[in-house]
Amino acid sequence: MKKLHYEITINANREKVWQAITEDKNYREWTSPFNMASYFEGSWNEGNKIRFLGVDEKNNEIGGMLSLVEKSDHPSYISLKHYGQIVKGKEDTTSEEVKKWAPSYENYTLEKISDNSTRFISELDSHDEWEEMLKNSWPKALKKLKEIAER
Repeated sequence: MKKLHYEITINANREKVWQAITEDKNYREWTSPFNMASYFEGSWNEGNKIRFLGVDEKNNEIGGMLSLVEKSDHPSYISLKHYGQIVKGKEDTTSEEVKKWAPSYENYTLEKISDNSTRFISELDSHDEWEEMLKNSWPKALKKLKEIAER
């Protein structure tokens, strides 16, 4: 698995960036480059299960990632442990497909630059099959996240 790194400077304080990441309406908007119908079920509180979902365009079924919020240090850091997938609305943590990449991690750091400036850093594990999609989608998602937080 490869480690991918993305970052952007956002002209907003960490609290506004945190809200842009975690609030439902904002999440749906900034993650749309990954899936136009992206949403989550659960909460961003440490120790909670969270499901990152979207509609599979091939078969119009609900799919996504099953994750655990390993660390949530508001407003500076979130660590997500991805340990399963959701296929046709059902959780899968044991298939050979899942074993190829689980567990994998996605970490967000919100670094204070000044009172109204934050560096958002995303570091994540990527299975080879997802690398191209992630490399295409993350820069677009960061641009949207910046737009939301700077409103």
